[in-house]
Amino acid sequence: MIVSVASGKGGTGKTTVTASLLSVWEAPVAALDLDVEEPNLHLFLKPDLRESFEEHMEVPVVDEERCTACGKCSEICQFQAIKVMAGHCLVFSEMCHGCGGCLAVCPEQALSPGNRVLGTVEQGFAHTLWSKIDFLMGRLRVGEAMSPPLMQRAKARLGRLLDEKPMDAIIDAPPGVSCPAVAAVMDTDVILLVTEPTPFGFHDFKLAYEAFSPMGAPMGAVINRAGLGDRSVYEFCAEKGLPILAEIPYHRAVAEAYARSKVVARISQDMRDIFIHLRDGLRELAAGPKAGKEAAHA
Repeated sequence: MIVSVASGKGGTGKTTVTASLLSVWEAPVAALDLDVEEPNLHLFLKPDLRESFEEHMEVPVVDEERCTACGKCSEICQFQAIKVMAGHCLVFSEMCHGCGGCLAVCPEQALSPGNRVLGTVEQGFAHTLWSKIDFLMGRLRVGEAMSPPLMQRAKARLGRLLDEKPMDAIIDAPPGVSCPAVAAVMDTDVILLVTEPTPFGFHDFKLAYEAFSPMGAPMGAVINRAGLGDRSVYEFCAEKGLPILAEIPYHRAVAEAYARSKVVARISQDMRDIFIHLRDGLRELAAGPKAGKEAAHA
């Protein structure tokens, strides 16, 4: 089972929930931090990162001697990453999406595949109360505009790891509902939405529900800072039939643990019980009937 922990906005406690879930997951499990623009799961789990893999994207390189400046490459590029100006073909590699269309249409074969660095995927081990777990995290290169390609590389490494050692996986997804968030939760078995019962939290929670529902994966919710705000998020979940799997109380001890990079599930037996209940709820949700993707899109 692969669980994606997501949220409609940042600051709801998504990483707090991920770290605590991993700490009570009494089964072989891998952790993957896909919030590649600002990964912070490692601050809580403190893994021993033993390998770092530099990941690249294919971008075109121009052979000036072969190029006739015909412009066919520029015509096919929807991202304005390659242009013909004053008889010269110019490549703006930071804008390239790596589709390879320009290489395919060049009649003179004046374009060859080069690459630009996307970032790194780091891999190692973290220790929980139960066992040593596999840990992976993506870290986007400073200045890189696109995170989904690096996320895909990180998910591919997770896939190979799961092929070698069958186990569960918990993904810390980036916040929001844009391309990076969708890329993170795509093809996972269960989506766990973390929210807070405030007007801003509720607004973005609804956006996340609407964005991820068409994927057809079962979803559950966690209410963080329960006791704050109003009942809007509870009423919405009841209306949509979205199970609330856990409530984390609005309590100073939780905030202090987070500020000190401590795993919340370890601060008391009561908190641990909350995440054990959440773990069991996720397993029941994954085992239940799933709506097919065709029904979800209907």
